[in-house]
Amino acid sequence: MAQFKIFVVEDDPWSGELINYHLSQNPDYEVTVFTTAKECLENLYSQPDVICIDYGLPDMTGNKLLEKIQAFNKDIPVVVISGQSDISVAVNLLKSGASDYLIKDDNMSVLLWNAIAKIREKASLKQQVDGLKAQLEQKYDFEKSIIGQSAAVRKTFALIEKAIKSNINVSITGETGTGKEVVAKAIHYNSERKKKPFVAVNMAAIPNELMESELFGHEKGAFTGAAGRKIGKFEEAQGGTIFLDEIAELDLNLQSKILRVLQEREVTRVGGNEKVKLDFRLITATHKDLANEVQKGNFREDLYFRIIGLPIVLPPLRERENDVLILAKHFIGEYARENNTKPLPLSAEAKDKLLQYSFPGNIRELKAIIDLACVLSDGEEISAEDITYTSVKSEEPFKAVEKTLHEYNCEIIQYYLNKYNKNVVLVANKLGIGKSTIYNLIKNKEVVV
Repeated sequence: MAQFKIFVVEDDPWSGELINYHLSQNPDYEVTVFTTAKECLENLYSQPDVICIDYGLPDMTGNKLLEKIQAFNKDIPVVVISGQSDISVAVNLLKSGASDYLIKDDNMSVLLWNAIAKIREKASLKQQVDGLKAQLEQKYDFEKSIIGQSAAVRKTFALIEKAIKSNINVSITGETGTGKEVVAKAIHYNSERKKKPFVAVNMAAIPNELMESELFGHEKGAFTGAAGRKIGKFEEAQGGTIFLDEIAELDLNLQSKILRVLQEREVTRVGGNEKVKLDFRLITATHKDLANEVQKGNFREDLYFRIIGLPIVLPPLRERENDVLILAKHFIGEYARENNTKPLPLSAEAKDKLLQYSFPGNIRELKAIIDLACVLSDGEEISAEDITYTSVKSEEPFKAVEKTLHEYNCEIIQYYLNKYNKNVVLVANKLGIGKSTIYNLIKNKEVVV
């Protein structure tokens, strides 16, 4: 959670220091004191959460300063502090939009503390409501967000239905670009937790040295640069779902710490002692074979069994039959809406060209290809010439790296074992080889099951 930024405008140094000292007792408050109205107005660009102003400033009246603050941003709450108890002044200021009017007396510090706390609570509730409204405005009918009619996609739908009806952990695997986060959101926004936060964390995008603070949060002064308390991603997901994408990239040391959080359902912020109880649903995703990563010693076995829950394997686009054309039509319509153009049909030749391609970049690559085709097309339809492939992945990987025939055989067998859930008999039938060949490779640890 970001620090709550408070401006104090007070020309009396002693009063300003007193207010600063009192409010700064809350480590979540960032207090800045100005001695003139001019200084305050010059710093409004930093968007304070609340401004406390002295009514009797030397360079501007409290009424005028309130007016200028509201002209800049009418949503910034303003608390007026005055040495006079004239009721008419207080009433006029409150009618003009002041959040509160306090008298400078022995109780002022306590009253100001309470006034700020109420304003912060109201702001926090508004932020939550706005966030939930934004989330719920999006359509998460997963049969509309996950486009396709193939048998592979229908199987995915069935697993999503099961995940929605349960609070079990879900692990999503699939090649890059197959839509793992889309599936995670479909589960969350159709579950009983849909009114609570969905917090997505890309584990591969956060440096190891920052990961612990990012996930678990930290207290003020926990390390150099920790100017205030930071709420971690697990706490942000309180009551909702935390989605840990690319979980296989997590450092082994941090794996043990995440395991503890999952077991205890509580977290301790870096540099703190307080144990924060947690309530969240865990969904993880990776493009790697986690079981294989466990065998290699790259992933903890106990964490693997803790997170595996309900496994959902997303099929690559090349295994989704005519879904390529259904998705292509969807992306053409999407492009037309975003660019105020007429959606163009695909020519028969363009359809054939799309169906003959393997899409190593999956759905993400298909969208890029269709967007470009819409730009390149000069006619009444998208032609085969408009379909341009720019994949960075080789269609013939054996040309990139020289290996022995035996090494290539092991790679192919390993690929099919992963694809067909380690079913040796099925893989042997698919490849037209004997079961003993595969069992010997397993025995010699040249392939892993």
